[in-house]
Parts: sequence; structure tokens; C-alpha cells
Amino acid sequence: MKNIVYVLLAGGLLAFTSCRKDPVKNLEGDEGQIYITKHSDSVDFGSFRTFSIADSVAIISNNKLEGKTRTDVAVAYINAVRDQLVQRGYTQVAKDQDPDLGINISAVYNTSTGVFDYGAYWDPFYGSYWDPYYWGYGGYGYYFPSYYYGTYSITEGAMSIDIFNLRDAKQTNTIRNIWNGLIRGSGVFGVSAANNGVKALFDQSAYFRAS
Repeated sequence: MKNIVYVLLAGGLLAFTSCRKDPVKNLEGDEGQIYITKHSDSVDFGSFRTFSIADSVAIISNNKLEGKTRTDVAVAYINAVRDQLVQRGYTQVAKDQDPDLGINISAVYNTSTGVFDYGAYWDPFYGSYWDPYYWGYGGYGYYFPSYYYGTYSITEGAMSIDIFNLRDAKQTNTIRNIWNGLIRGSGVFGVSAANNGVKALFDQSAYFRAS
């Protein structure tokens, strides 16, 4: 599978620490979004003619399917993917009309938790971010009791588009994923992000076009 990553950030992605501001925080709209595509090297995308797209968006949380939805955002993404494929020469058909391609769209949420030590701030000059000499206690160290440990929980979200080869499934007895597009970052779960985000994915997939 080939992987292509497109980051719409001036100057690229920046790492940040506890004493620096989040570089993505003040970006607006799709400026903070990341577009990732991957596809099968052995597939001739021009050989496909028809497609069918699921009429709802799957909700996946921590690798588990939680259900499906047809919110305004879900419909916006479904329409955006359909429009891109039609513009590239493919024809939408019903799922019972033997489509060449099958398309699923998923809203993906992953939550991670951990423990954070509030006392573990070390400075190369003073040994910590607090200067003991300022208080007149040169050579003294700081002590942080156990309650300075805290827990955190971070939830990250993304929109994922998976395209499967249904045409050859009966011959191979396997439904193969041949293309995936992933949109991450601020605002991905907004209606206005659907058209721009999906277009960005297909713009970096020039090979994806009917002959």
C-alpha cells in the first residue's frame, strides 16, 4: 500500500511542550487538518465503472462499532464522496446492482488515558522551573507529594473513507480494501469541512479516475 500524507499547515507540524503554545490551537477552519491517503499498488482504478456508497456513517470508538448515524455531517460526507467519484467518471448504482466499488465512511474516536507528574519539570540551569536561590535556600531541592500526580484523558477524532473492490470479491472470496482516506484535525466533524476535506483526499489521488 502506498501512503501519502498532506498537511495543510504553514511551516509543517511543530512539537510542543508544557511551556509552549499549541501551534494548531489558533488555526482556523481546515488549516489545522491533516489528509492521509493510501492505496493498493496492484489495482487499476481506471478499470472500475460503478460504485455504491453506504447511506449512513459508522461510529467507531476505540476500535469498536458503536452504531451508525445520518446526521447533517454524515450526509455531507456521503454527498461529498459521491460527488468526487461522479466527477471522476464513475456511476453510482444501488447496492443490489453489483457495483464494482463499495464505500464505507466512518467517524473514528480514540480515547487515551494516562498519569501526569506535575512535579517533573526540570530546567538545565536550576534543576527545576523554580529557582531555590530566589527564596534564599541555595542548594535545596523541591519536594512534591503523591497528590501532585494527576490523570488525563484525551479523545482524538477522524473521518475515515474506505473503498472496497466488490467486483472481484466473488472470484477471490475476499472483499479487499483498495483505498483509504483519513481526515484528522480541528473541525473535521463539521458540515463545512466535508467538501474541502474529501476534495483534498481525492486531489492527492490523481490515479483514482475511470478510464
